[in-house]
Amino acid sequence: MQRETVWLVEDEQGIADTLVYMLQQEGFAVEVFERGLPVLDKARQQAPDVMILDVGLPDISGFELCRQLLALHPALPVLFLTAEVKRSIACLGWKLALTTMWLNRFHPAKCAPGCAPYCVG
Repeated sequence: MQRETVWLVEDEQGIADTLVYMLQQEGFAVEVFERGLPVLDKARQQAPDVMILDVGLPDISGFELCRQLLALHPALPVLFLTAEVKRSIACLGWKLALTTMWLNRFHPAKCAPGCAPYCVG
């Protein structure tokens, strides 16, 4: 039985570790990237079932990364993480065909169910 794959792009180790743990407990296979550009390289060959992107990455904006990923895989479900609680940030995300936006202060137990609707299995 193949598990649904989540690619997590998050440069904060503590947040990444928490998300990985929660997602794996729900049966997801998780691959973590600390930077966005390696994700683009890998996405040219394959795509995950769900992508979780931090808005503030060290090498590329999460929004720009999303634009480029959706150009490669238009049906890819994308969820954003952000510490920014600004309406303009949320609006930009929704314009990019955003599925969900989580604040970094999210409750970890809500994480895996947030991914589940976008995985077919």
